[in-house]
Amino acid sequence: MTDVVIRALDTSDAELFDTLPDPLGAREGHRLTRHRPDWKRVALRDGRVVARGAWWGGPDDSEPVNLNWFDVAEGEEEAGAALLRSAPWQVELELNLPAGWRDDPALRAAAETRFTAARTAGYDLLVERLLYRWTPDRGLPERPRRLEFRAEPDDAVFFDALRRIHSVTLDAHALKAIEQGGPDRAAQEELDFFHWCPSPREWWQVAYTAQGDPVGIHVPAHNPTGPCVGFIGVLPEHRGHGYAYDLLAECTHFLAEQGAEFVAAATDQGNFPMAANFAKAGYPVVKERLNFEPA
Repeated sequence: MTDVVIRALDTSDAELFDTLPDPLGAREGHRLTRHRPDWKRVALRDGRVVARGAWWGGPDDSEPVNLNWFDVAEGEEEAGAALLRSAPWQVELELNLPAGWRDDPALRAAAETRFTAARTAGYDLLVERLLYRWTPDRGLPERPRRLEFRAEPDDAVFFDALRRIHSVTLDAHALKAIEQGGPDRAAQEELDFFHWCPSPREWWQVAYTAQGDPVGIHVPAHNPTGPCVGFIGVLPEHRGHGYAYDLLAECTHFLAEQGAEFVAAATDQGNFPMAANFAKAGYPVVKERLNFEPA
């Protein structure tokens, strides 16, 4: 077997990226995603593409924020690992898979090939997530109308709320940030993401009881691929009353009123309470995501 050749692409040879089969439906999943040609790389053996990766970031980012398209031909796990190891960007790897992929032998085999390549390159699984997509044909979720929602211009209010929300959290990314830098780091990473989204700052809202006590926050947002639930969080002292559903319903209504034709959302698979809220609000699971982090 000849050695594998790793090649960075540009606009002149970007079509090479499309020569590998797509058993997991990545192309359709990235229909609204804009990948830069110079952030695509392929592994070739005897001139044939046996692994490919497309790194992704926002239109103003100077470097990718993640790798969200990674394919490996059957039996070419080492080539896939070489592609990952040789990349100039060591960022989180997102593998988006069809819902229920474990129940289909062909899909499971294709997924396991990618997992093996990632682990061979030194990547570790951080979390498995559920991806949701609400569309108007699902109907708007009922608003319980227990809370009042107000825009809040002061980032410090959101920072404080995020610190308190993440003091008791099931979110793997927040737990990782807390382990690395405490609750301040987890809160700042969320704020940085909110600001990175191109949607208006005025959309961020704080929820209050009728008595004026803050209950939590929700952030309707647009990421570079479309409208999404940016964040839902209930303060620890108000948990146990189902307020996360109230926040999610309001966030969905807000985005629909802005003309959203769909709303994307996600939660960790282990976050059973939030998964139940998405189901109640009419959000079907459309994909499953595995997040791997580089060593």
